[in-house]
Amino acid sequence: MSSSARGSLWLLRHGDTEWAASGRHTGRTDIPLSPAGETAARARAKDLAGHDFAVILCSPLERARRTAELAGVTPDAIDPDLLEWDYGAWEGRTTAEIREELGEPEWTIWDEPIPPGVTPGEQTTDVGVRTQRVIDRCLPEILAGHDCLLVAHGHLLRMLTATWLGLPARDGRLWALSAGGLSVLGWERTQPVISRWNV
Repeated sequence: MSSSARGSLWLLRHGDTEWAASGRHTGRTDIPLSPAGETAARARAKDLAGHDFAVILCSPLERARRTAELAGVTPDAIDPDLLEWDYGAWEGRTTAEIREELGEPEWTIWDEPIPPGVTPGEQTTDVGVRTQRVIDRCLPEILAGHDCLLVAHGHLLRMLTATWLGLPARDGRLWALSAGGLSVLGWERTQPVISRWNV
């Protein structure tokens, strides 16, 4: 199939929350959008207006569902595979706090195994399995020439992008995605690529 006949996978990160704005790792805690996050979500409506998506999937968490609503899109399904990375013991903690506790001034969430906390925690490979399932659900529509939209979370969408490119999920560390950011994954001929990022 020629690349021109293929559709794209659109990614919408939810708007900002109070936790995200303060740098706290926000995985499974169901934090609502902040006023700034609601404004950013509304701003996406003009980018999505009139675009025909074959499939729209959304994370179950309120911040993603509210972003979809304010952006003017109605999910076809709420997909638990689009939940944010389960940060285990690091949930609600900032990088600075964790670095101080561990005595590791260069620590990042990508570097070490995630220890269990209130939730079991997930490793990047676990998230990679989930993101591959999401891609596999969308791929028949994309290969048939239709676009799909995912409304989800920053780290999850970064790891999904790595999966799309054929890289380990951990390589999502290589690109940043702003709250409310819109990206498009597509093709160069038959090579999966990032077509637009963090618009």
